[in-house]
Amino acid sequence: MKKIFLLLIPVIFIIISCGSPNEPEVIKDGNNGYVIVSKFVTSGYAQDVIKKDSLLFVAQGEGGLVIINIKDPLKPKLVSEVISSLRGYSYKVANKDSVVFIAAGNFGVSAVDISDPYNPVVTVNNLPMKPARNLFVKGDYLFTAVSELGFNIADISFPTSPDVRTTTFTPGYAQSLVTTDDDNYLLVACGELGFAMMDISDFQDGFGYYPVAGWLDTPGYAVDVITHPTKQVAFLACGTGGLVIIDYADTLNLKILGSFNTGGYAKELAYKDNKIFVTTETRGLQIIDVSDLSKPKRIATVSTKYAIGVYVEDQYVYVADQQEGIVVVKMP
Repeated sequence: MKKIFLLLIPVIFIIISCGSPNEPEVIKDGNNGYVIVSKFVTSGYAQDVIKKDSLLFVAQGEGGLVIINIKDPLKPKLVSEVISSLRGYSYKVANKDSVVFIAAGNFGVSAVDISDPYNPVVTVNNLPMKPARNLFVKGDYLFTAVSELGFNIADISFPTSPDVRTTTFTPGYAQSLVTTDDDNYLLVACGELGFAMMDISDFQDGFGYYPVAGWLDTPGYAVDVITHPTKQVAFLACGTGGLVIIDYADTLNLKILGSFNTGGYAKELAYKDNKIFVTTETRGLQIIDVSDLSKPKRIATVSTKYAIGVYVEDQYVYVADQQEGIVVVKMP
């Protein structure tokens, strides 16, 4: 019996020292001067956030839309909510003039008149742009990523009444999209099929034919895409594949310039001053220095419970956290 006990000791020690097989890698970077200064608990699950003037507009899942006064970032205040009059699950939010558009999955796109933020009015629900995953506004046009169906275009010359136009298939499942500065291409995050460029140079008011101009496989599952302000470079959030940086100058020779393993699940991106701000769900908000595009480097991590959406301005970063609501982070 004594021999059996002695044999068990090293086995027990080995099991204890291994820890949990699913235990996440510890992120050692500090916040490097990025400090949480306030939080606002939303009534729903905060998914996305944008800012217009002194107001935040937050898509909050089954909770619809919440409007928050952020004039004093240290003391965010509730302005109003739109819940019962919105259909579906509010995933993403975009804005043109005094109208906010909401991507609501299988319930398409909704438009909310926010000219009086204390009394917002839903002007249209369930627009046939489904399943709506993400939105991008360019001039008088709204581009909607609609997963396996590619992307839709709507004329929003009259924002309260979008006029839905053509639907174009893309490789994979379109999750997010953005136009290039010259308006010749639409860049698409295509889920497991990575990155695609669609030629929209012959736009024809949203009724044109938009072929694939380039495609590149990426690691992970591409869920968000944004562009560099001065270079022909795209940044992709690729879920477990982290941050991926793509040179799209030559549509026939798209190439990955660099990448960074964020850990967690890279979800949404924002760019400012050679830095990428990326939400990573349970790994919080991470700030990546991309001054050298081939060697991105994490310079700070701000811990939140479940970071999904992000909006960046001059001094503050606003994080839509599914569990905590809105987290306000002051830059150094």
